[in-house]
Amino acid sequence: MTASQPRFGLSCALTTPFLPDGSVDLARFAAHARSRLAAGCASVTICGTTGEGASLGLPSRERMLGALRDAGLDLRHSVVVGIAASSIEEAWAQVKQVAAFDCRTILLPPPFYFKDATEEGLAAWFGLVLDRVAGENLRAILYHIPAVTAVPLSIALIGRLKERFPSTLLGVKDSSGDWEYARSLLVHHRDLAILIGDERRLGDAVRMGASGAISGLANIVPDLMLPLANDGRDDPRISALVDEVLKYPVTPAIKELVAHETGDAAWRNVTPPLSPLTSDEAMRLTAAFEAIVQRAAV
Repeated sequence: MTASQPRFGLSCALTTPFLPDGSVDLARFAAHARSRLAAGCASVTICGTTGEGASLGLPSRERMLGALRDAGLDLRHSVVVGIAASSIEEAWAQVKQVAAFDCRTILLPPPFYFKDATEEGLAAWFGLVLDRVAGENLRAILYHIPAVTAVPLSIALIGRLKERFPSTLLGVKDSSGDWEYARSLLVHHRDLAILIGDERRLGDAVRMGASGAISGLANIVPDLMLPLANDGRDDPRISALVDEVLKYPVTPAIKELVAHETGDAAWRNVTPPLSPLTSDEAMRLTAAFEAIVQRAAV
């Protein structure tokens, strides 16, 4: 980390509650965001992968941002907004909307429809979007999640974008689960905020200079995640919990655990094309969760 760039810390990759009609449950959404900040998270990240952001259009996003604003959140400093777009025009529209609510930080994945994009093509796409990000005085965290987008971000591409947008590019979130890639980010781009999505290697990464995490587990166990994200203090419960969650579709699994922790079955609602866990899956996951979190930390 550079002296001019503060530590990112722990951001909760906020899951999105839905009403039975498929609309966002704004009251639960705002209350959950407030609760994660009250639990010690430095920020919440909305409309990301855990938040089903690719299923949320501009009208839903506007209502969500309005709900956070009306709930008294500091959108400028406490909210990161995930962009989900393959077209440059849609990305621009989402960026403009974020700026209109005085949010300052976006999480920006690559365009995810065309799987054979060259590095030159990706550099051109990111260049046009980041020009708009810079024009709105926002900062961007690049989002490397090739298992979802099938469009990896090379170390060289990140270097090109960093050189072109030194005041706009804040960091990189690595959700690849590839430790060698994470190590390369930390070696070549430590002047950026390197954020690790695989909580099982987060402690190693923080001790090497990573700046924190955007974590789905912060929806459930922020108390266990904070020492890990902030200080690199390993907790075997986190690795065990990740292993259990990864046995299922991740977003429905996180929602099942939020429902379990809160006693509120409405959290199980997902929006198509996702489906909730089955009853048997839910019972296995929650039983494993109880066994793990009650185990004494080493």
